[in-house]
Amino acid sequence: MATLPLSSPLLYSAPRGDGHPVMVLPGFMTSDRSTRILRRYLTRLGYDTYRWDLGRNLGPRAVGVDGEHLIDKLDQIYAATGQKVSLVGWSLGGSMSAQLGQRAPDKVRQVITLGSPLRGRAQSTTVWRVYEAATGERVSSDKVREQMAEISAAPKVPTTAVYSKADGVVPWQNCRVTESDHSENLRVYGSHCGLGVNGTVLYLIANRLAQPADEWEPFEAKGIEHAIFPSTH
Repeated sequence: MATLPLSSPLLYSAPRGDGHPVMVLPGFMTSDRSTRILRRYLTRLGYDTYRWDLGRNLGPRAVGVDGEHLIDKLDQIYAATGQKVSLVGWSLGGSMSAQLGQRAPDKVRQVITLGSPLRGRAQSTTVWRVYEAATGERVSSDKVREQMAEISAAPKVPTTAVYSKADGVVPWQNCRVTESDHSENLRVYGSHCGLGVNGTVLYLIANRLAQPADEWEPFEAKGIEHAIFPSTH
């Protein structure tokens, strides 16, 4: 967060939004308060930005056993705006965003995940025991394995997975989306708990959201961007 003022020139150079709806999902154990800076930035760029309004992200205790509360929230935004909704999810919120993209591709415009577990074993994260205690859900259960299989499949909507090799919570290899003609993995410098207030990450989110509907293309660093972003290949 302390580096945000230094990122101001980069953030101000980001393309303006087209006003389409964007819902931002917080990470595990956090609430909409943690995404306030990100949402404020996207609103200033011209997006119709939404909180998730489901309190702290405690997995099924927040979104429902089958994610029904989150699906209802997506349906409400889609009905109110008449437009597909872009989803930006931090950590567990990104996993939920990816799952929403698989289940409701007709209502999701694109998905952007930040340090989110998108593949691999849930036990590979450093907080899986805390997750079980907080949510009451066993990460080794058949239901969780089925959900991870759904999330790790090739995405049905344009998807950008942002990851850092210095994540510290989720193995960076597990934060990568299955690659396809409409998905990409973008590496940044930073920590897991700082991704939502990381200036370069905010710029990437703005860059990705600014693409015209149905004209998604993978990110290509240009000019000074080569010096800011590490190679993802």
